[in-house]
Amino acid sequence: MLSKRIIPCLDVKDGRTVKGVNFVDLRDAGDPVELAWNYSRQGADELVFLDITATVERRKTMVELVKSVARQINIPFTIGGGINEIADAEALLNAGADKISINSAAVRNPALIDELAKAFGVQFVVIAVDTRAICDKNVVHLNGGRLPTERETLEWILEAESRGAGEILLTSMDHDGTKAGFDNKLLKIVNDAVHIPVIASGGAGSVQHFVDVFEKTNIDAALAASVFHYGEILIPDLKAVLRSNNIEVRI
Repeated sequence: MLSKRIIPCLDVKDGRTVKGVNFVDLRDAGDPVELAWNYSRQGADELVFLDITATVERRKTMVELVKSVARQINIPFTIGGGINEIADAEALLNAGADKISINSAAVRNPALIDELAKAFGVQFVVIAVDTRAICDKNVVHLNGGRLPTERETLEWILEAESRGAGEILLTSMDHDGTKAGFDNKLLKIVNDAVHIPVIASGGAGSVQHFVDVFEKTNIDAALAASVFHYGEILIPDLKAVLRSNNIEVRI
């Protein structure tokens, strides 16, 4: 059995880590390089950095941040935000990122997934999906959750997989920042439908929420931000509880 992964997520705006509720009301959560180093020492399996305003502000993801992080940690990390073409991804890979995450650019130009997978391999390509329930249907949102589309979430995820996505990072906007638990119903539907790893995002507020998401959905990884950033959950403690519940994790 493959070990389940615990992944802190650092939303970066203007060089600082921030966190909000339902994608708004952002507040400062610290220096991303310092946080990355701390999580690496705590036993995080991977990290995700999302430049949350890169797409909106039409600027490229911070290559210098990637270089700084790569010098400090020895665990895999993914970077996303403002990646629109092969050259963007290549710059990040050369700077030290292990994977890239694309969201808005992939929905607007699905062939980008094919191009990235062909150029770098499927293991390099993470498709981030921000979803919100509208009229009993889960709908994909773009531009940091600001723009609803006409794409139904599962349909889009299946297309992304067919084009070469190596992993799905699925964020429930309805649960994001609420600390009320992951969207286990949607996560199970998606995980049962695809053949690639799924990362759960949005809603972690307690250790039990991690136990629940792994037991109820069998997803591959769980991602969280504020509970880690503000020390509400420590990764060694979380992993100890998961192991006590017979959930395989790396210690």
